[in-house]
Amino acid sequence: MTSIVCVGEAMVEFSILAAGSWQVGFGGDTANTAVHLARSGLNVAYLTALGPDPFSGELHGRLAQEGVDTSLIVTHPHRAVGLYAISTDDAGERSFTYWRETSAARALFDIEDAYEALSHAARADLLCFSLISLAILPPDGRRRLLDLGREVRANGGRVAFDGNYRPRLWESQEAAMQARDQAIALADIGLPTFDDEEALSGSADVEAVLQHWRDLGCNEVIVKLGAEGCLLPDGEVCPVPTKVQAVDTSGAGDAFNGGYLAARLRGASIRDAALAGHALAGWSVTKRGAIPSRDPSAPYPS
Repeated sequence: MTSIVCVGEAMVEFSILAAGSWQVGFGGDTANTAVHLARSGLNVAYLTALGPDPFSGELHGRLAQEGVDTSLIVTHPHRAVGLYAISTDDAGERSFTYWRETSAARALFDIEDAYEALSHAARADLLCFSLISLAILPPDGRRRLLDLGREVRANGGRVAFDGNYRPRLWESQEAAMQARDQAIALADIGLPTFDDEEALSGSADVEAVLQHWRDLGCNEVIVKLGAEGCLLPDGEVCPVPTKVQAVDTSGAGDAFNGGYLAARLRGASIRDAALAGHALAGWSVTKRGAIPSRDPSAPYPS
């Protein structure tokens, strides 16, 4: 079976249900995608660092329950898992508050056990990471993650990269753009969101975003357009087939990634994979939390 490794930071999630009532879950962009891939029946491992704290233990267990291979999760002896809280407006648009500055995942490459995990990850058929995966790391860690992508490709695997841009995680906009472009250059599959690209580089032209990624060497680029659908590599817009009333959009792009990649790995065309991504994202935004509990309406492969 195709082996997938997702790299990044999984965190404990608090979301408001009502006044004085909170739901506790977990999330993180590449962690969300890993869960969706596992629910789709694929062999996916998550590479990150957690701590010895109880929240880390709970998160580790939850990933395992979802079918994610946790053998590449290493433990930092002193640091704890990051936390974040979600609040949403009446349209389901979300905002976040984070407590992640000293999380274990930020020190992944300082942990001795990480080197064995990296050697396993280098043999993956598909490596998935994001601009957030790079943002949380110090400069040396960013270089090592990009080197991991190059190793995967040298070993015959492929790389998928999501350009998730969170300005507060970066020391400067220029540093974020440089890291993004370095990652694009080694990616086989690109999954940018137009809003992120516009915020990062100021591009107001979705076709220009597609061309920028392709000019850097990433040929299979899907530009996510939110409720408007996505732009395919051939320049065609693939619209969302069914409009839904969003409750929480916090994991929409990650769900799209999971649906798209799962379909492509099973041999679907790019357009059919995009429709699978739309279906999973559409289901996700009607639920609360970055990784909604699976129910019979979830459009995972049977």
